[in-house]
Amino acid sequence: MPAYRILIADDHPLMRAALRHAVAQSLPDAALIEAGNFDQVMDIVGSRRDAIDLILLDLHMPGMNGFIGLFLLRGEHPAIPVIVVSALEDGMTIQRSLEYGASGFVPKSAPIETISEALHAVLEGGDWFPAIEGEAPPEPVPDSDFAERIASLTPQQLRVLSGITAGKLNKQIAFELAVSEATVKAHVTVILRKLGLHSRTQVIIAAGRLVVEAPREESATGRISPA
Repeated sequence: MPAYRILIADDHPLMRAALRHAVAQSLPDAALIEAGNFDQVMDIVGSRRDAIDLILLDLHMPGMNGFIGLFLLRGEHPAIPVIVVSALEDGMTIQRSLEYGASGFVPKSAPIETISEALHAVLEGGDWFPAIEGEAPPEPVPDSDFAERIASLTPQQLRVLSGITAGKLNKQIAFELAVSEATVKAHVTVILRKLGLHSRTQVIIAAGRLVVEAPREESATGRISPA
């Protein structure tokens, strides 16, 4: 029986291979499962009889819709820790990953020894975030009201929010979620109330904080390599 079951979620096959190699070096007895998009992540986590112990999550994977995917994953499966793996290494992305529920953050440029350190820290119940430009690793900041409001949304409300931010009409969201348009409208009303907003336009603007812009030249393999 494997010591851990770890889900590697990235849309680039070569990046998944690099992560698989890094995890295998750090945790040779771990069972590794892979996903290439966010829908696969949710299907795997929701359907497996054997619990997933940890998820390595790419922020730019199809279906993530920025940090909304992280909120949705944490909302439906709060017991599973998530380490964000991203080609973006700026302080804002790292800080928001922490505020929005990740247990760790590993740059795709990190050596194997770094991801090994993060894996062991998170699997032991802690967290692991890199220092930002020579400073100490980030900590939760007082200005987390927006994160708390987003976190108060139910998984279905987060799915509706994702549809709104993608510019979809209520009927399109209803079709994708297999619910009535009236149900979507009801969710929109609750979303507006919980976020303290008054229109869909305000929702789209506010949700811009959850958007993660893709790096200009993200490598398909990343740079995770032997230290």
